[in-house]
Amino acid sequence: MRDPKLKVGQALVRIVSAVIALLCWSGAGHAYPEYQQFVETHSHRTVNCAMCHVHENGPTGNEKGQLNTLNEDQLKLLNKARTALAPGADVDSPILNEFGNSIIKAIGKKKFVQLRANPKELAKELGATSDLDGDGIPDSGEYLDGTDPLNKFHGDPGKLFLVNLERYKMHVVLAVVAILSLNYGLVHLIAGITKIQSARKKLN
Repeated sequence: MRDPKLKVGQALVRIVSAVIALLCWSGAGHAYPEYQQFVETHSHRTVNCAMCHVHENGPTGNEKGQLNTLNEDQLKLLNKARTALAPGADVDSPILNEFGNSIIKAIGKKKFVQLRANPKELAKELGATSDLDGDGIPDSGEYLDGTDPLNKFHGDPGKLFLVNLERYKMHVVLAVVAILSLNYGLVHLIAGITKIQSARKKLN
């Protein structure tokens, strides 16, 4: 029969090992500050980890989308995402949002880590085809602008104006024509009323 003290010792070793592994996970899972710092400097907007992560404070913590709350299946997805070194992998990390996962799928984890030295290049690597929120501004552009690539109502005001102007230009043209027609009609109506009043005055 095993010594109870030995069992306790083995249990403690397992617990300590788990804690160390979790700490390592936390370090590897942190939102890379280089990207956040670049975006804030470039866009002059305040951004947080929620641009790429599920939680606004990043992956470390006890809230939804953070490491301490992940179940066994989510941990498997996390490990799968972390081994997606090359582009094209089917990534569904539970600590990343749709934009964060799309970055890893597009360029791979290896390239993403390399770009920490030059975060501006991430926009070029992402290209201009992906637009997850469908607001007309590419995800790469929203990254540079410091706006939410998953919220179609959150984008650079000037760009959103031009995009919507292009999308609804026919509506704008029709509205302008309607206003001009209304003004034209009112002018002639007023002119007609004026003539009638003048004619009545002459008769009187």
